[in-house]
Amino acid sequence: MTNIRDVLASNLKKFRQARGWTQSFLAEKAETSTNYIGMLENTVKFPSSEMIQKLSFALGIDPTDLFLREIDPLSTMKNYQKAALEDIYELLGRLINEKIQVLDMDGALAGMGPYGLPPKDGESSVKDRKR
Repeated sequence: MTNIRDVLASNLKKFRQARGWTQSFLAEKAETSTNYIGMLENTVKFPSSEMIQKLSFALGIDPTDLFLREIDPLSTMKNYQKAALEDIYELLGRLINEKIQVLDMDGALAGMGPYGLPPKDGESSVKDRKR
């Protein structure tokens, strides 16, 4: 039978080390003490639900990742980072397009492509897209 303390301790340490972080650095990010992180990693203590949330947020993972028996921390973190970057890319694109529309109220960017750049071959201009 799997001991949940062992799983959490092992995963916490794996995720921390995969980031290249010391116990002290993780403790600072999770607003706790280095001693407490050490006790978690050595199965002396078990965190509250609030601390699990803080630790997972600091590590950039889902709280449930701390309880998976078989993990690949680098792959897990890369998946979260990829998803976050895709979200950021989408949001930035929307913000840029909104800003262009505000700036182009007087038609100053007519004939320009996305993001105020000249349109590529076969790409519609800002003016064409408004129609």
